[in-house]
Amino acid sequence: MTDEKPELELNRLAVIGGGNMAEAIITGVLTEGLIPSSKVVVSDPNPAMRSKYGKLEVETCTRNSTAVKGADVILIAVKPQVVDDVLRAVKASMNPEALVISVVAGPRIKQLQQLLGENSHIIRTMPNTPAMIGEGTTVWAQSAEVTSVQHELTKEILGSFGVEVFVDDENALDMATALSGSGPAYFFLVAEAMIDAGVHMGFSRPVATKLVQQTMLGSALYMESENLHPVELRNNITSPGGTTAAGLYRAEKNGFRAVIADSIWAAYERCLELGSSEPVQRQRPRS
Repeated sequence: MTDEKPELELNRLAVIGGGNMAEAIITGVLTEGLIPSSKVVVSDPNPAMRSKYGKLEVETCTRNSTAVKGADVILIAVKPQVVDDVLRAVKASMNPEALVISVVAGPRIKQLQQLLGENSHIIRTMPNTPAMIGEGTTVWAQSAEVTSVQHELTKEILGSFGVEVFVDDENALDMATALSGSGPAYFFLVAEAMIDAGVHMGFSRPVATKLVQQTMLGSALYMESENLHPVELRNNITSPGGTTAAGLYRAEKNGFRAVIADSIWAAYERCLELGSSEPVQRQRPRS
């Protein structure tokens, strides 16, 4: 007996908002062959935004209500401050059974359903910026109304521009925002500090930048390839009394590990604050 995979069919993809994340997602689904460009429409009032989609050969328009007509998947990629008005305006024009995928930071599934209808099929996502080069990490949750076929289709769409991680509990998206959503910024800060240290020692900035970029890239790929706990990988390159041991000792002495953990926790607390009208009081984990 074999498991039958649901038949996936994407007939029309409407994208509301033509920013960088929308472009990354459209590029991913087209590259993976999930839908032909002739069945994708992007709506944005900005002519400059619309013009950049010429290279992808997709349809563009200025009216959101026009874009969503006949679409079985609608991607919402607008600024948080306008999402309420946008959804109210398109509700009457869209198929009530359409799958709505939101990449908007903040609005929860229940809030989106209040705007589109309590039985609407909603996917809420938290992608990150490496999606721009097809290496994103997207954590997502769904409303109870999403069908098994829509679930599988979402996996295909979100997996087309990186790695997708489904979570049963929508609250996990707040944690993902602090960890993987904001994560690239932490790496960029570490990279900046390492490059500056290289310049301080005597490297030119271009050389220091190249060394740090490749070291970070290679280390990430190596960690993925070896599939070992980071402490094992670190121990493997830390000789007793050596240079790496000296550097790590100073980092630990100055609270490097605690600073990283505390920074991520601060981002998590802020995410909770932005998503709630009530004061947030979550107990910080003991270090």
